[in-house]
Amino acid sequence: MDIKNTIEILIRDGFILVFNQDKLDVVKTAQALMKAEIYNMEVTCRIRTPLEKIHKLKKELPQFCVGAASLIDFAAMLNIYNQQHSDNPLPTLEEAVEAGANYLVSAVNFSNEAYKKYAGRVTMIPGCGTVTEIVEQYSKGANMCKLFPAKELGGPAYIKAIDPAIHKLISIVPTGGTTPENIPDYISAGVLVLGGSFSMIAKETFKKIVDEQNYELLSNEIKKIKVLIDECRSKQYPELNFKSASIGQVCRATGRNFNVGRLEI
Repeated sequence: MDIKNTIEILIRDGFILVFNQDKLDVVKTAQALMKAEIYNMEVTCRIRTPLEKIHKLKKELPQFCVGAASLIDFAAMLNIYNQQHSDNPLPTLEEAVEAGANYLVSAVNFSNEAYKKYAGRVTMIPGCGTVTEIVEQYSKGANMCKLFPAKELGGPAYIKAIDPAIHKLISIVPTGGTTPENIPDYISAGVLVLGGSFSMIAKETFKKIVDEQNYELLSNEIKKIKVLIDECRSKQYPELNFKSASIGQVCRATGRNFNVGRLEI
């Protein structure tokens, strides 16, 4: 799966689920997402053995698009953390890619060295909090920029306010505090892809999913989110069919650019 395939899947899905639950089976969760017409998921490195989970996903579902998230791309901090958590260390970007990750996500910026190594080869979604960070990371090769924590930074109103300053060019992925209630506002503000965790599902329902290992119920709940995103994007961009559009067609219709070079429209 090359970088264009990955970005096309993320755009088509419109949603990135943060897999942050050790109590759920990673492959069965991915299969539940596929039933809901979501073909990607990021595995956060805040859970145990994330590399094993990524490798397992790519082995059993090779066409499923897998991300590695909560990465720390700064050696000094990574070394300190791993010294203190030697039983379950955080992986490097290189280890995540070797495990099979199709895209890389962080709550913070990626380093210059990471862009030199992976930009244009692996989809990169760094965490940003300011306009300067968004523009700097995009200029170095980021394909999308994660706004985190989106709720605390101002949510849809913040994205709407800064969008003119970035000339509506860069695709921002809000993560943290995204809910079914604010999805319409985010898409109205220009968002194409949202990130969210299992907290988007009602607590009692999610408890039932975990307790009963009910992946059919999980699929039904994720499908509601997918339908809502599709409906909102259809209203925002009535001329664009996200299910079949190429990256070039999305760029032309939305004004966004995904840092993948010259594209046929």
